[in-house]
Amino acid sequence: MEGGRQKVVIDVNKQVSIPERELEFRVSSSRGPGGQNVNRVRTRVTLLFDVIGSASLSTADRRRILARLKTRINKDGVLQVSSQKHRTQNQNRTSAEERLGELLREALARPQIRRPTGVPSGSKRQRVEDKKRKARLKQLRSTPVDGE
Repeated sequence: MEGGRQKVVIDVNKQVSIPERELEFRVSSSRGPGGQNVNRVRTRVTLLFDVIGSASLSTADRRRILARLKTRINKDGVLQVSSQKHRTQNQNRTSAEERLGELLREALARPQIRRPTGVPSGSKRQRVEDKKRKARLKQLRSTPVDGE
């Protein structure tokens, strides 16, 4: 434990977890809730995670994160997550950690492959029956020819 806090480990999935040594926290004045303290206390927390320099990520994971989160990653390969929702720095820190975990989980999620399936036989049968029903209906509407 450092300074009353446990070592932060963000569990992204079964293979990937981010240790605290790879995270950098910066604090600043918040615009969010805080009452009379809002202009005096630095409660906003910005979490910085160096995607390119991370030892916790494989090359494939790194590429996937860089591709999927490119709008949130700066030119140096650092992902920034900020939180100013809460009144305390600790709550905002926890919130930023949770958000980083969510972002990384979403970025590393493998898209489900769609396997094309055939048309069910019940649907084919129903379509043919509907066509026959419409044909009979139209036949009944037609005017009879003299020879019939």
